[in-house]
Amino acid sequence: MISDLTPAMSRLISTIDESIAGRAASTDGAAADVANVLGSFLPHGGLLTAAQSAPDPQRYRQHLIYGDPGGAFSIASLVWLPGQSTPIHDHVCWCVVGVLKGWEHETRFITDANGANPVPVSNSINTEGSTSVASPPVDVHQVANRSGDTAISLHIYGCDLQALKTSIRRVYDPPRGHA
Repeated sequence: MISDLTPAMSRLISTIDESIAGRAASTDGAAADVANVLGSFLPHGGLLTAAQSAPDPQRYRQHLIYGDPGGAFSIASLVWLPGQSTPIHDHVCWCVVGVLKGWEHETRFITDANGANPVPVSNSINTEGSTSVASPPVDVHQVANRSGDTAISLHIYGCDLQALKTSIRRVYDPPRGHA
């Protein structure tokens, strides 16, 4: 455990444990199951403490909330003030995202045969209550808060963020003309 857990977060953790028990948490099937679990918890709220919802005025902020003792998964909240965004990046493991408050703009990219030169291929608006899954090797994306209000999302990673210190495998230079 990393930080204080609300009762709802404790129930979410237990339910995730049950959903991935007995199989490799690194599989895409585990990510799909975790997305279904998270989606069932989003409408009820109460998952985060006030501290886990606090923004940073300079950049989006990640709060590490929970790390499974066996390293199977980790949970973090990301808090975005208007105009804040991630770099274009990919991940070391699958990631399930659930939007708790506001909305996030996500741009997905493909890379060339050398794994470089990202080109945008799709845009989506992830709204409050929605879930999405990013899974290597086709998980190059950028997330931004283009709204006028704070956005908060819950991220569940299929890896041990305490050991790795980050979920990002690689950061990419933006293509020309991409903000």
